Amino acid sequence: MDISQEQFEKMLGNERFPRSAKYDPQWLAENESGPNVLRLTEWLCERMDLRPGMRVLDMGCAQAMSSIFLAKEFGVQVWANDPWVSASENWRRIREAGVDDSVFPVHAEPHALLYANGFFDAIVSVDRFHCFQTDDQNLDCLLQFLKSNGWIGLVMPAVLHETDGKVPEHLTIPALVADQGQHLGFVRTVARRKS
Repeated sequence: MDISQEQFEKMLGNERFPRSAKYDPQWLAENESGPNVLRLTEWLCERMDLRPGMRVLDMGCAQAMSSIFLAKEFGVQVWANDPWVSASENWRRIREAGVDDSVFPVHAEPHALLYANGFFDAIVSVDRFHCFQTDDQNLDCLLQFLKSNGWIGLVMPAVLHETDGKVPEHLTIPALVADQGQHLGFVRTVARRKS
């Protein structure tokens, strides 16, 4: 599909997500690995009280776009962890974004993380938690690193409306784009850890 730069920017702009709309559409297109992660991160953070200087674990950050966004928009320090994307690749992107003093790339599985108990003020995972949450112990592994009263926020894909057994035509692979939230979408879950 051939579209102009102006059309492309209009497609990505959204008044509902003013923080995300400030980012270069070309950068988004070059680094995106799924749905618009900046919008999903902004949506998640509407329910979290993130303040400058907080330490945040971004679990499953993919290309570290959510980590870069968190550092720039909220002034937090972010440990950008992804078990599939190399830390060196993310480090390049982090330096290019000018947040190498507040975003730190990590390449590890959840059970292999070696942080101090209670180290993080918040843990987030935007559209990736379901990818590595195949072990029942992974959530417990992560929660040990969260401070008392710390935030945990997850955004995950979800089926919004049940089907009656037959997969609707618009949910077949070629037609996923046409779904427009009728059956597929995202849910956000935000909680605070009790002491």
